[in-house]
Amino acid sequence: MTTYVAAMLLGLGPGAVYAALGLGLVLTFRASGVINIAHGAFAMYATYQYAELREVGDLVLPVVGLPPRIHLTDTPTFGLALSVSLVMAALLALASYLLVFRPLRRAQPMMTVVAAVGLTIALQAVAVVQFGSDNRFLDPVLPQSPLHLLGVTVPSDRLLLAGLVVVAAAGLWAMSRWTMFGLATRAVADDEETTALLGRRPGWIAAANWMLAAVLAALAGILVAPISALNPTSYSLFVVPALAAALLGGLSSFGLTVAGAFGLGVAQGFLLPLQQDVGWLNQPGLRALLPMILVLAVAGRRGTLIPGRAAGAVVSAPLPVVEPPRRPLGGLLLGVPVGVVALFLLTGSWRLGLERSLAGAVVCLSFVVLTGYVGQLSLAQMSLAGVAGFLLARLEGELGVPFPVAPVIATFAAAVAGLFLGVVSRRLRGVDLALITLVAGVAIQEAVFGNPLVTGGLAGSSVPNPKIFGLDLGLSGAGFPRVQFGLLALAVLAACGYGVARLRTADLGRRMLAVRANERSAAAAGIDVRRTKVLAFTLSAALAGLGGCLIGYGQGRLSFDSFGVTASLFFLAIAAVGGVTSVGGALVGGLLVPGGLAFTVLDRVAGLGEYQQVLCGLAVVVLAVLRPAGLVYRSGRAGRPVGPGQPRRTGRLGRNVWLGRNVNPGGVP
Repeated sequence: MTTYVAAMLLGLGPGAVYAALGLGLVLTFRASGVINIAHGAFAMYATYQYAELREVGDLVLPVVGLPPRIHLTDTPTFGLALSVSLVMAALLALASYLLVFRPLRRAQPMMTVVAAVGLTIALQAVAVVQFGSDNRFLDPVLPQSPLHLLGVTVPSDRLLLAGLVVVAAAGLWAMSRWTMFGLATRAVADDEETTALLGRRPGWIAAANWMLAAVLAALAGILVAPISALNPTSYSLFVVPALAAALLGGLSSFGLTVAGAFGLGVAQGFLLPLQQDVGWLNQPGLRALLPMILVLAVAGRRGTLIPGRAAGAVVSAPLPVVEPPRRPLGGLLLGVPVGVVALFLLTGSWRLGLERSLAGAVVCLSFVVLTGYVGQLSLAQMSLAGVAGFLLARLEGELGVPFPVAPVIATFAAAVAGLFLGVVSRRLRGVDLALITLVAGVAIQEAVFGNPLVTGGLAGSSVPNPKIFGLDLGLSGAGFPRVQFGLLALAVLAACGYGVARLRTADLGRRMLAVRANERSAAAAGIDVRRTKVLAFTLSAALAGLGGCLIGYGQGRLSFDSFGVTASLFFLAIAAVGGVTSVGGALVGGLLVPGGLAFTVLDRVAGLGEYQQVLCGLAVVVLAVLRPAGLVYRSGRAGRPVGPGQPRRTGRLGRNVWLGRNVNPGGVP
């Protein structure tokens, strides 16, 4: 029993970090209505800044391409390093709010999620460029003297960190009730426009809360660094259990948020010795399932994750119109020959980049179906692709299932996983769905892809070349990269692209667009909204799975990182850059995949290959503010007729639903 008590007390350390980040999420949501999933990235970069100051005395600015380092001192002190790091975190949050999230305050809520994804990718990429991706371990800040409590001995730093978070939560609660700033923040959360009429400045109130939230996150990241290794990805993903705790508190209660965070930390600590005692529980990544279970419990209890904002938070930006394709067959007949010629003309890394872009474009098509046609945002598409990719490796590598049977089975498995995810989240939409898929993606990464029996451990999983009737269609072999694989990827992309384009004008596609425009209006018109969303999830997952199979064939060996949450976020980013309302946007997104054609151009022509993720992340942020529909979208076609031979809708509501316009700009279901 003492082992369990000690493990639970040690769990207070991670729980305190979740609580501090969760408090920041509550602050930013109350003040601006934004779920800032980049919150963990703020803490990550500030912690790296602290480590760099303590070790070499350098101030490292979050920029690339310019001299980012400024040497401050040869004898850095703890006070200097801590102060500079907290100030940098506050300035990062202030710049992010003023330049990105405040301009999006009347945009579609999903655009704030997309912008936060872009910001996370950019900060992670900058940290990798400037600090490297290896784990770093910092000297402890809080005293670690042994403390005897409840019959066990534990380091005192966990309890001290938990106590500091409790004091911070109590201070925030008191501030929100008994200070003018706190009362003004609560007023902004209730009705921003009325608060402005009373002489307050909601923008600056929100900015101050963002800075305070970032300082809390940075402080927690610095204090917990000796407990957890500093890493750009793992530190950024601390936001997931913090988000689960904040959702438990309704993104409004400091007390419930802290209680939920400590509960998660203690439960994760309790699982450690339990897994040793109960053999069937000794599975990797099991603790990562706890945040997902908590989020599902909150969603099942309330029917929603995010509480509605007041009427003052008006959404005025419409959804981009989804125009029907003009001549999908003509585009197919033109695009395929161009692709074939390009594959034969290009050689070496240029052909390899094109072939990877073709495979990545198939995954981007899954966003067109789910986000472009139905308006649902998933942050777990690459996790679904990974289900197919790793199953393909097992089917062809160990079981000897031949091509094309193996990829068909693997794609079907991804579709089943998407069906399950769609059924579980069928009552959710918009940002709620994005958050639950983010939590699910982390759980799949840790519990499934982190299992050596699935991914092959450090050695990874080998994917043999696809062969049919003795013809080798693989990438590797004589003449690498072989053009045969490019032709296979091109054929799959052409078939999928044509199918997605035709789906837009099919009966199912029209039902999807009606659901996207207004779920209540669609239900009143006799459309089964939940069934339509589940079908969209299934089709989207099948496309992602097929793309995962192509990625597996193209890489030859898959590892834990091939289909992680970071990959899902990056694919969402590149799909958003191209545009999720058309097949053309998916093709542009495919060009931007890691190692794709755009990467080859950046690396071979401009020497900027290492900055691809930075540039993509920044591009997402800029486009979310200035051109949320993506590069390919053309708004000038919105008023044109739908085309000959296609049914027309009479009346304003019917035409808006047919074109996929948002007939409910205020966001009221």
